[in-house]
Amino acid sequence: MLVKERENYIARTKGTRTFPWRVFVVSENDKQLADCDMVYRLASPSRVKDISWIKPGKVAWDWWNDWNISGVDFRAGINNDTYKYYIDFASAHGIEYVILDEGWAVNLEVDLLKVIPEINLEEIVSYAKSKNVDIILWVGYHAFDRDMENVVKHYADMGVKGFKVDFMDRDDQEIIDFLYRSAETCARYNMLVDFHGICKPTGLRRTYPNIINYEGVNGLEQLKWSPESYNMVTYDVTFPFIRMVAGPVDYTQGAMRNAIRANYRPVNSEPMSQGTRCRQLATYVIFESPLNMLCDNPTNYMREKECTEFIAAIPTVWEETHVLDAKVFEYIAIARKHGDNWYLGALTNWDSRELILDLSFLGDGNYKLELFKDGINADRAASDYKKKKSYLSLPIVS
Repeated sequence: MLVKERENYIARTKGTRTFPWRVFVVSENDKQLADCDMVYRLASPSRVKDISWIKPGKVAWDWWNDWNISGVDFRAGINNDTYKYYIDFASAHGIEYVILDEGWAVNLEVDLLKVIPEINLEEIVSYAKSKNVDIILWVGYHAFDRDMENVVKHYADMGVKGFKVDFMDRDDQEIIDFLYRSAETCARYNMLVDFHGICKPTGLRRTYPNIINYEGVNGLEQLKWSPESYNMVTYDVTFPFIRMVAGPVDYTQGAMRNAIRANYRPVNSEPMSQGTRCRQLATYVIFESPLNMLCDNPTNYMREKECTEFIAAIPTVWEETHVLDAKVFEYIAIARKHGDNWYLGALTNWDSRELILDLSFLGDGNYKLELFKDGINADRAASDYKKKKSYLSLPIVS
C-alpha cells in the first residue's frame, strides 16, 4: 500500500466540474489569526438533514497509555475485563465514549469482521450501553475501505456509535474520494467518523457534520517515542495559528505524568507530557476538539481527583470564543463559553510570563472563579499545581 509514484497532475476527471478552492487568511495581528473560521464558512452546506444523533463529547482512550492500568485482579490488555474497567471509569465521570483502538480486530487479516478471541464486542457494547457509555472502534483505512458498507452496517446494528479511521497519510485524489465516501456511508447509518492519520481538514465537517474530528497534527502521541530534544511545548503555541485555522484537532491530551524540559523521556508504556499539569488542563480550552480524548489511563486519573473532575466536565463544543491575547511561538490565551459558564485557558512556551487580559466582554457583575495554576515548584516538579476558588467583580475599579 505504499505510494511509490506520482503523476504530473493533481486529479483525473471527465467533463467539467468545480475544483477545490484555496484560501489565504490575512490578519492584522496574531490573535485574529487564531480566531478564524474561514475554512468552515467556505465549505459546502450540510448534506445530512437530521443531525440530532451527532453527539460530541469526550473519550476514555486506551492506546496512549498502553492499556496500563493497575490495582486490578485481571491481566490488563486488549480484553473484555480491561474495557469494562475503562467503561466503568467513563460512566462514573460522565464521559460519553470509550474507544477500542488498534488490536481488537485480527491483525494482518484486513477483515474488520474478524475479532480477536479475547474480545466479545457484543458484550462490550451492551455493557457500555447499560452504563450510558458509547463505543467507538479504531479501523485501518484499507481494511475499512475494502468492505465499507458491510462493516458500517454490521457495527451500526450492533450499537457501535462510530469509527476512528487511521493511516490514510496522504491527501491525493484517491484519499479525498475515500473521505467523502466514508463520511457519506457512515452518515446513512448514524455513525460518527474521527479521521486520524490524515491531512489537515478542508471544511468537509460542515458538509458531513458526522465527521466529529480530524488529526493532521503532531499530537501528544509523539511523546511516546520522540527524543529528549523534541519541543512539544513550543509546538503547542504554534499550531493554533496554523493548523487549527483549518479546523479542529485530534491532539489527544490529558497526561497525568508531566515533565519539565530536563526530565522528559520517551517511555512508550508509561508516557509523559512536556510542561506542567496545568498546561494539560489548559489545552482543553485552547485546542478545538469536538471529540476529545482523556489519553491517560483510568488508574492515574482516579489518583488525580481534582484534575480528572475538571477534564471530565469541560465541554467540547462552544457557543462563543474570544482570543484574548496571542503571539505565534510564544503564548495564547482564549476564553470560550458553553451555557452559563466561561472557560479561560492560557499556554506559554518554555518561558514564564504574566499576561494582562481584558475581560470586559463578560459584562458587569460578580463572577465565581475556579482557578488551576502552576504550583510554586512547577519548574522543578511539573505536576505541581494549586486549585483555588475566589470571586471577580467587574468592572474593576482602580
